[in-house]
Amino acid sequence: MLFTDVIRTKRDGGMLSDAQIQFFVDGLADNSIPAEQVSALAMAVFLNSMTFEEAGQLTRRMAVSGAVLDWEKEDLGGPVVDKHSTGGVGDKVSFMLAPIAAACGCFVPMISGRGLGHTGGTTDKAESIPGYNPTPDFDLFRRTVKNVGCAIIGQTGELAPADRRFYSIRDVTATVESVPLITASILSKKIAAGLQGLVSDVKVGSGAFMETPQQARALADSLIGTADKAGLKSHALITDMNEVLGTTAGNAVEIRESILYLRNEVREPRLDEVVMSLCAEMLLIGGLAGDRKSARQQCEDALSSGKAAEKFSAMTIALGGPKDFVDNYDNYLVKAPVIRELHASGVVVSVDTRAVGNAIIELGGGRRKVGDVLDLSVGFTDMAPIGTQLDKERPLAVIHAASDADADSAAGDLLRAFELGNSAPAVRPVIHEILSG
Repeated sequence: MLFTDVIRTKRDGGMLSDAQIQFFVDGLADNSIPAEQVSALAMAVFLNSMTFEEAGQLTRRMAVSGAVLDWEKEDLGGPVVDKHSTGGVGDKVSFMLAPIAAACGCFVPMISGRGLGHTGGTTDKAESIPGYNPTPDFDLFRRTVKNVGCAIIGQTGELAPADRRFYSIRDVTATVESVPLITASILSKKIAAGLQGLVSDVKVGSGAFMETPQQARALADSLIGTADKAGLKSHALITDMNEVLGTTAGNAVEIRESILYLRNEVREPRLDEVVMSLCAEMLLIGGLAGDRKSARQQCEDALSSGKAAEKFSAMTIALGGPKDFVDNYDNYLVKAPVIRELHASGVVVSVDTRAVGNAIIELGGGRRKVGDVLDLSVGFTDMAPIGTQLDKERPLAVIHAASDADADSAAGDLLRAFELGNSAPAVRPVIHEILSG
């Protein structure tokens, strides 16, 4: 079979056969298909989409392109559930949600990705923790999940290797925003991780890949439908990404905000609502709660009691991080050489959140091409939410940059990304919809 024929089929709007999809996945996994041809097929799918059957077949084939975890023999004593976000700016939810869910009795083998397009990556953020190994071998991964209850790692070469390569190529070829490709990428990793249940956080808005409610609903339906075909229980939340989630965007700066949250010191309202809502769905799907009210109370108790922070600390230690990281995080997180407040006048009316994500890439905190080395120290903190009155005391944001010139450039990027006015807009809910299969 010639791969040019596979590309031509999809380029001309045809449906790929099971054999063509298998040929593609095999070529991804063993690198026999060059990146330029992978890019061509990705663009053809982006332009012409895939049927439900094609996407389901791609998902299943990528899931078994490497090892598939089986938790049955581990006798965990609790449900194996996970969460996946479709990507946003300032989305550090995983670092809070996984330990909260673990403290409530879930087992969370969270396999996350690196930055994709303008969005930040959980794996990149985890690497801000000195010594933390985001790509452990299977034995360490299993032990950590079994003994701690959660492990946040990056996609290893063993799990869904076909998706791992496809993911990195899509990131730099403007082919990210494709419902079937996003669905296949998410679910192939989750199926390979041996999950019993999955909660998807489908972002919608200016900082999401799905910018309209219709696009977000289509992706949520695709995730639930495809998961059902694979025998995986699935719920989905459509959540707002029309502004940065929380007050930080970057890598190390987001880890700091996550620790403050776990220590129950600073809980930005929109971030808190997303974390608690997603975690409650994980308890419901895992059979650990009978309704959302009791599920949220369990999550609240896990956080306020300090049990969630203990789980995060235990996970960090198990994966090679500092033993006192939760207590002394500021001693370990890298800091940018230039830290500067950005002031403006007016009320924050709206945000081009994608532009904020791109500004982080310009600072060196995100990738322009595969293999770029990130500056984990750069980003933004103290970001003003929509409705904030800015003045000499309240900055629009605090810029963390490698140089004064970079800080100047980032300031311009942020001023162009934020719309300022005279009055605050109506409050917009952060949870748009909750869907279940």
